[in-house]
Amino acid sequence: MSVSVSATLAVNEALAERRRQGLPVLPMGFGEAGLPVHPAMRDALAAGGDRNSYGPVAGVAPLRTAAAGYWDRRGLPTDPGLVIAGPGSKPLLYSLLLSIGGDVAIAAPSWVSYAAQTHLAGHSTVFVPTAPAQGGAPQPDLLIDAVTRARMEGRDVRSVIVTTPDNPTGTVPAQGTVRRLAEAARALDLVIISDEIYRDLVHEPGATVHSPAEFAPERTVVTTGLSKNLALGGWRLGVTRLPDSDIGRRLHTDLLGVASEIWSTPATPIQQAATYAFTEPAEIADHIARSRRLHGLVARAVADRFVSTGAMVAAPQAGFYLYPDFEGLREPLGADHGVTTGPELCALLLDTYGMGTLPAAEFGEETRALRMRVATSLLYGETEAQRYAALAADEPLALPWIREHLDRLDEVLDRLVCGNRVPCGDAG
Repeated sequence: MSVSVSATLAVNEALAERRRQGLPVLPMGFGEAGLPVHPAMRDALAAGGDRNSYGPVAGVAPLRTAAAGYWDRRGLPTDPGLVIAGPGSKPLLYSLLLSIGGDVAIAAPSWVSYAAQTHLAGHSTVFVPTAPAQGGAPQPDLLIDAVTRARMEGRDVRSVIVTTPDNPTGTVPAQGTVRRLAEAARALDLVIISDEIYRDLVHEPGATVHSPAEFAPERTVVTTGLSKNLALGGWRLGVTRLPDSDIGRRLHTDLLGVASEIWSTPATPIQQAATYAFTEPAEIADHIARSRRLHGLVARAVADRFVSTGAMVAAPQAGFYLYPDFEGLREPLGADHGVTTGPELCALLLDTYGMGTLPAAEFGEETRALRMRVATSLLYGETEAQRYAALAADEPLALPWIREHLDRLDEVLDRLVCGNRVPCGDAG
């Protein structure tokens, strides 16, 4: 089987190569949280530095207990014995797909790795559209239709993946949508995999994220990690919460078997630091709150710029992603740039302007769709000092390095929409 490098990593490498050549870049393709490590996390990691022996496959008991407490505080009572840790939520998701087996229903659009991992596991995907501004959750009625039709064709569909909050759209599915999806999954006897790694990054303070585990607890697996809320992508630590049911206990056995043959045990020093993080001490909670605020301010500012050009953008609600749609500008894009597909549009932005984005085709949509995922989290600064300053600033949009990125985005979008027409006039 031939496997290409993940699109998100590929665009990051392309931008890095432009930097090496001394070319300007606008880094909006890679979903890294773009923030510094909290000093308390450094201390917690250093304290575990002398722990070099193998640990339990499921993860050390203090970490599993801390993760259970994290979910308890979010209204999902959790047995630590049904928590499994891994070297990032990504390998946990893949191991779940191996353990569950069968074809997988996936939202369109959805994170690039769901479909790729399904294919690596030897199975196929069933793409189901999401409702407008409710990314991450396949529309329940369409899910029933798609899975029923697939089964009539002889396919063995066993699971559905939900992402709440969502990557790539930066939106949050409504409570009613999540409830109806959970009911549909129960009627179809599907295991629900709920990827909730962005749960702590909802922009509006006090807003509630609803998990399918609230409505179908017996069949919902929840995953999360430290790479987004604490910007620790390089530390590679994820945890999964299995349901307290026959389904969950069977998956627990199978998942441990897969994990024992792939990673044996997560790195013990990282587990110690993660234990500290999942207990949510005040300084960590404050750090996440500041991160949440910064993500929201910058994402909204970027969204405003896309809207001003005439693109359609769902208002960002969580994380650091947008999913602008240029369909309304199809005619001028074709006339001025010869662009008729999403990949062509993103290639133009990268090759001509150094702006990294990912086309909708990478997220399960048609090549013709003039939509793209835009990540805003690498606009906070090039150095740790700049990123700390962005977290601390009352008005981060006024910081010169963030303002420079936003001004560059204005310039790129203006050139994109106006083409060679002079004067350009009002792009909106």
